[in-house]
Amino acid sequence: MFIGEFRHTIDPKGRIAIPAKFRSKISGGAIVTRGIDHCLFVLSEADWEKLAQKLINLPLAQANSRAFVRLMLSGAADVELDSQGRILVPDYLRKYAGLDKEAVVCGVYNRMEIWNASDWEQYRTKTESSSEEIAEKLGELGI
Repeated sequence: MFIGEFRHTIDPKGRIAIPAKFRSKISGGAIVTRGIDHCLFVLSEADWEKLAQKLINLPLAQANSRAFVRLMLSGAADVELDSQGRILVPDYLRKYAGLDKEAVVCGVYNRMEIWNASDWEQYRTKTESSSEEIAEKLGELGI
């Protein structure tokens, strides 16, 4: 389980440290891909396989399904932790997420998200200011 929010820097080679408490969960490797809201998703290989199976079962005849599957699957890359607990984020993914120097790694239960630090602050501030409205909508769903 991934939970928490951590600030890290991205080195000139595109490597970012994974929070120490998350490393054991991806010690055998992980998948990083384009996420939603211009962040990156990092999943263990087991969780990636579960997500990929759901994606490939989406209706092929629907344009939105095809587009989302392409976004997630074509953007995916295998990554491994180096001896210092970092992963190398490919250029195209750093560009997609606007990652430069400062990033935020968020634990979102079954995945990590890597955000451009200023984008994360804007997103978090906006979401916090709407928390009552969000809670009300979730209440309608029985949560």
